[in-house]
Amino acid sequence: METTAMVDVIRSWTSGEINNFIKIWLSAGVSLSYCFFSGKILRKGPPRLAAFLPVVFLFLLLPLHLRSVHLGGTTAFFLAWLANFKLLIFAFDQGPLSHPSISLPKFVAVACLPIRLHHRNPNYKSESRRESSAFNYAVKAALFAAIIKCYDYEDRIHPRIILVIYSFHIYFCLELILAVAAAVARALLAAELEPQFDEPYLSASLQDFWGHRWNLTVTRMLRPTVYLPVRGLAARLVGRRWALLPAVMSTFVVSGLMHELIFFYLGRVRPTWEITCFFVLHGACLVIEIVVKKAVGDTWRLPRIAGAILTVGFVMATGFWLFFPPLLRCKADERAMVEIAAVGAFVKDFVLAVQF
Repeated sequence: METTAMVDVIRSWTSGEINNFIKIWLSAGVSLSYCFFSGKILRKGPPRLAAFLPVVFLFLLLPLHLRSVHLGGTTAFFLAWLANFKLLIFAFDQGPLSHPSISLPKFVAVACLPIRLHHRNPNYKSESRRESSAFNYAVKAALFAAIIKCYDYEDRIHPRIILVIYSFHIYFCLELILAVAAAVARALLAAELEPQFDEPYLSASLQDFWGHRWNLTVTRMLRPTVYLPVRGLAARLVGRRWALLPAVMSTFVVSGLMHELIFFYLGRVRPTWEITCFFVLHGACLVIEIVVKKAVGDTWRLPRIAGAILTVGFVMATGFWLFFPPLLRCKADERAMVEIAAVGAFVKDFVLAVQF
């Protein structure tokens, strides 16, 4: 990493980025409080939707005030995608925000964070499972640190291997960010939260990967906002047996468009639609997989290990082809590394200052 680039990042963070980040999230909290009380007063449907639309547009604009990959990317995901989708279905009294006994703090947390509260005793999780989860995240944090160290030897590693390393970088980074968000919400709300990932590298099929293991927050959000409405409409047109096919394709198209938006926030460059093509391709392949499963039933099935190899291999191969190129062109990887190095340097200086 160039020294001048690191200095620029440090100056950016200290001179305005952190302040903008705080202002944005204070604005989000005020806006969501407005939605909470509006939902108590206005009836569901168009009146409530009209009251929420200014907040939806505001949440689309707020991430534009951040340049940091980490702060800007997470803010865009939490506000422009998650919060907006949850508000849109809450306008029709659907989704997690529509629970009649939800309090204002929980409303704000559930709206803008990738969490889903359990409506049960928050102490249900056993101590052994807590320790296992903590150990799991500790291992992943150590692996993430090892991946970051690998970039110091990037010039000696084959570019394809770097892309494989970057795949695990994105996975570990997302899981750790979401785990931190869940831990904060758990501490503030005294509630146990569902996991966001379920070991996606063990997926035995595309249906298993996208539906049950990868980024479950997005899966849970797209289901009531896209999948179920489209499936209900398609059932009247093509019948219930095949209605899930257009529902699956519509879900992947919307996911692709939202990823294009997130990538725009990261790079501020015109979309090339490769990301949308990535998700459309996976949606089409998942539709084929569903049709084949319906045709053969349980009479023939791949061994689980073979299914996992094919599934993960297909996801990574198509990711190298369509997902990573636009991400690398906007230099999100380089900027992220510089930001991590800048934070590391800041923490090191802070510790030294405290010691002496």
